[in-house]
Amino acid sequence: MTNKFITPSIKYIGVDDNDIDLFESQYIVPNGISYNSYLIEDEKIAIMDTVDARKGDEWLPLLNKELAGRQPDFLVVHHLEPDHASLIAKVLELYPNVKIVTSDRAAKMLPQFFEGVDFSNCVISVKEGDSLSLGKHNLKFFAAPMVHWPEVIVSYEETEKIVFSADGFGKFGALAHVEDWACEARRYYFNICGKYGVQVQALLKKLATLDVACICPLHGPILNDNLGYYIGLYDCWSKYEVETDGIFIAYASIHGGTAAAANKLADMLRAKGAPKVSVADLCRDDMAEAVEDAFRMSKLVLCAASYDGGVFPPMHDFLHHLQIKNFQKRKVGILENGSWAPCAGRVMKGMLESMKDIEIAENSVTIMSRMKQTDLAAMEALADEMLK
Repeated sequence: MTNKFITPSIKYIGVDDNDIDLFESQYIVPNGISYNSYLIEDEKIAIMDTVDARKGDEWLPLLNKELAGRQPDFLVVHHLEPDHASLIAKVLELYPNVKIVTSDRAAKMLPQFFEGVDFSNCVISVKEGDSLSLGKHNLKFFAAPMVHWPEVIVSYEETEKIVFSADGFGKFGALAHVEDWACEARRYYFNICGKYGVQVQALLKKLATLDVACICPLHGPILNDNLGYYIGLYDCWSKYEVETDGIFIAYASIHGGTAAAANKLADMLRAKGAPKVSVADLCRDDMAEAVEDAFRMSKLVLCAASYDGGVFPPMHDFLHHLQIKNFQKRKVGILENGSWAPCAGRVMKGMLESMKDIEIAENSVTIMSRMKQTDLAAMEALADEMLK
């Protein structure tokens, strides 16, 4: 971030991590990730969250430089996940008079992460509606449980009209890498917060009562322009509504037969006028992006080979991800492949039936080993139904 000043009194003191291979040990982040931290300077000084211990050698000197010999009064902990809170003990060691301001739930969880640290006299627990005065600046706190941990709070600085949104409105990608916000914010949202649409809606309703000029998340860029765009996307995502009218085809193919059928079906849909068709190879493409596209698009087609009396594992993994992320409100088509006892369709249907408000297309397709001319009529029927 080239400008550390958000306002004359509020500074960005976060760091980029361009060396991380997997965020949360599961999500590829080719453009890295940022760990955002902020400093509010007033009659009293507040540090707004720490960063991942991976970047402690960079963040602690930065914090010390910006404090310029002054002692911080408060460390506000919005979210206790280690990529934001792992340096709490180090801050206490360096600044022993600092008070940790956090939720009651987070206060009770602190000893789980910091064995042997005495928090008995240094924690101020806050709840919904509580305020913390720094002088001219005043922080008001709001509970945000399960966005995406149970202890989460967000804060609203009333003078500058800034929301410190914890993991809400976060995004994959280091700040040094400038790119479109929505793509990596969407992938971040559905894979990190996707299960918790109801809880995100509750937070959005609270934010709607505030006059917000800026949103400061714990990952990704600071949002201070066209806020209606970002809030509108969060509203759409957390209601599990369709963002893009189109069909997403996800396939899991062993020897290429299912892949050929999936791509043929995509061609049929395009020829019939589908507004958008996207195809993903679940064996090779990023699983998190496939999850993102399933939530983004209006319809989904699953194409998979049968395997060990069930479905080929990459498809099972994909559907498991959709289950745990609360996939819902979509129409889904099924194409299965089998060489002697096709069973992938049965398994896929069973997993879909466990999800909320899923309409399974009446027309399904079964191919035997390789797509043949005789399969095209069934594929045409599935394509026609998916376009209705």
